[in-house]
Amino acid sequence: MRVVFDCRYTRIGRHDGISRYTAGLVTALASEHDVVMLISDLRQLEMLPDIPWHMTSAPTSVREPFVALQVNALAPDVVFSPMQTMGSFGRRYPLALTVHDLIYYSNPTPPRDLAWPIRLVWRLYHLSWWPQRFLLAQADAVVTVSETTRQLIAQNRLTKRPVVVVRNAADPAKTTPEPVDVRSKTLVYMGSFMPYKNVETLVAAAGLLPGYELHLMSRVTDADRRRLEAIAPSARLVFHDGASDEEYTEVVRHATALVTASLEEGFGIPLVEAMAQGTPVITSDIPVFTEIGGDAALYFAAHDANELARQVRRLEDPAVFAEASREGVRQAQKFSWTSSARMLWELLDELAARPRRR
Repeated sequence: MRVVFDCRYTRIGRHDGISRYTAGLVTALASEHDVVMLISDLRQLEMLPDIPWHMTSAPTSVREPFVALQVNALAPDVVFSPMQTMGSFGRRYPLALTVHDLIYYSNPTPPRDLAWPIRLVWRLYHLSWWPQRFLLAQADAVVTVSETTRQLIAQNRLTKRPVVVVRNAADPAKTTPEPVDVRSKTLVYMGSFMPYKNVETLVAAAGLLPGYELHLMSRVTDADRRRLEAIAPSARLVFHDGASDEEYTEVVRHATALVTASLEEGFGIPLVEAMAQGTPVITSDIPVFTEIGGDAALYFAAHDANELARQVRRLEDPAVFAEASREGVRQAQKFSWTSSARMLWELLDELAARPRRR
C-alpha cells in the first residue's frame, strides 16, 4: 500500500506543534511502510526523514482547493494530512484529515506569525462551525490527537465521518532523570503568549515564590515582555526568546517543574517531554491535561496563582518530588510515535481497502 503523507505544514528550521506531529508520525510510519511525503519547500526536508518526496503547491496557495489534482498523479492508495484544510476537489483516493483542537472558536485571536491576509481568513473561518463541517465532510475519516478533542468534535457535531485518536507524542529522553538534589529552583514554561495560554497566572505565582526563577522558553515580543514583567515586579523571569531543543531540554532536566496554566489545549506535548525527563508537571486542571498527565501531574485551578505556588512548594519535599518524577516517567511511556503510527496505519489500511464513497 502506498501512503502519501502531507508534510507541507512542516516549519523551516524549528518545529511548532503541528510540524512536530508531522515529523514524528511520518518518521515512525515510514520505518515500516511505503510512504511518500508531500512538501512545498525544499528546506522542509531538513526537518523530515530521508524518504521519497514530491513537491506540490504550498497549503497557503490559491491552488490549495485543487491540490488533489497534483496528488492524483502520484497514484496513492490513501492520503493523510495533519491538518483539515487540505484541498480535495477532484481527488481519486481515500483521504484522512486531522483536527488538533477547537481552541480558536472560543479564542479567536489567530497566531501572530501569520501574514495579515491569512489572519483575516483565519478569523472568518472561526466565526461559525459550517466551514469546519464542510471541510471534514470531504474526508473519508478524521484524525484527532486526544480523547478530549474527539469528544468536543462529537459534542459540536462537526462530522459524521469516523473519528480516530492518533495521539501526539514526544521523542524519548536520551538521559536518565536528574535527582532532586541537583535540581535548581527553576520553573519552566514552553508555549506561546497567546491569551488562552494564561501565562499571566504563571508570572503571578512566580511572584509568590522567592528564590525561584520562571524560565519562559518561546519567542516573545517586547510588548509581551513588558506586560508580563509588570504583573509581578518581584518575580524572577528569564526570557529565552526562542530556545533551541538542546537548551530547552537542558533547562527542563534540571528544573523543579514544568508549569502551564492554559485554559484550553488540544494536547500538550511539553507535558510529555517534561515527564520523560523525570521533571514533575504542574498544570491547570483542564480535561486534556488530566487526560495526558493522569495521576502523575499536580493540578491547580487555572486562574489561582496561590494554588499553583502551593503545588510548587509541595515539591520541596524530596519524597513528593521523587514520587512525581517516577510517576511522570511511567506516564510519558504511554505516548510514543511508534504506537501512534500504528494507530494511524490501521486507519489508513482500512480506508484503502474500503470501496470508494461517491
